[in-house]
Amino acid sequence: MTSAVTFNAVSRHYGKVRAVDRVTLDIAPGEFFALLGPSGSGKTTCLRLIAGFEQPTSGTISIFGQDATLTPPYRRPVNTVFQDYALFPHLSVEDNVAYGLMIAGEDKDERRRKAHEALELVALSGFGARKPSELSGGQRQRVALARALVMQPKVLLLDEPLGALDLKLREQMQGELKSLQRQLGITFVFVTHDQGEALSMSDRIAVFNEGRIWQIGSPAEVYDRPETPFVADFVGSSNVLPPEMVSGLTGVSAPASLRPEAITLGSGELKGKVLSHAFIGAATRIEVAVPRTTLNVLVAKDKPVPPIGSEVSLDWSRDALHIMERADG
Repeated sequence: MTSAVTFNAVSRHYGKVRAVDRVTLDIAPGEFFALLGPSGSGKTTCLRLIAGFEQPTSGTISIFGQDATLTPPYRRPVNTVFQDYALFPHLSVEDNVAYGLMIAGEDKDERRRKAHEALELVALSGFGARKPSELSGGQRQRVALARALVMQPKVLLLDEPLGALDLKLREQMQGELKSLQRQLGITFVFVTHDQGEALSMSDRIAVFNEGRIWQIGSPAEVYDRPETPFVADFVGSSNVLPPEMVSGLTGVSAPASLRPEAITLGSGELKGKVLSHAFIGAATRIEVAVPRTTLNVLVAKDKPVPPIGSEVSLDWSRDALHIMERADG
């Protein structure tokens, strides 16, 4: 099967800065693919390379089997939704959505019909005559989405499109975006620094750091079986146990990840001292000092929270400890 997007050893350098460093990946048709990483990790640069807003320093990019490395943006079967929406304030919602069709020379009546269909798709029927300033943040985000979809791209690129929304609306839009992607069946490439967003929405995730991909996998694979200490810490804030501690526990001298929710308080042989509490709603996160490191532990809301300064015993199932064969880098 031909990939929707293929990077073959793609790099993008700005002088001595390697924003993207020999990235290779394949994104499948119809996949919701997340590019996840901290600021400056290279994920947005990769999105801009797919869009054609940037040119690679080396390597090649293909879109549905066609070499697009030097193809200008307007000739690529992609469209982009930006974080700031980039709507024209002086145009109506309908004209904003139809703008790309107008530039492409579409007939006025056809532009109007397609704009209405796109607005209906994003649940904004009847909003065509309004100006962007008359809409909420979530509605403006939907207009930007409709403007991109009306061009019928094969690949939709989304550059942190929910970043400007408040938490409740962002969570609502996550569900709507995923539902829309399933309905349309087109490839979504979604840039985010929010681990929860990537885990809940995507089919697969590429975790970026320092211009490179450190792991690609399903949300469950990346969360449960991180390949490096960076991935373990960044995706879900796992405890990363140092090699000397893991060696004492398992006989294997390698770093390992241990999720806070996998640790139980009780009869384990490992003992530690409670350093702090943090109430996080459904649970309380406690920090426990143990030999060679500190561990974060989640205590369920219906369980007693040991006081700061007290000694606790820690335990976990054998398969909860995931030994990582690769160090960072």
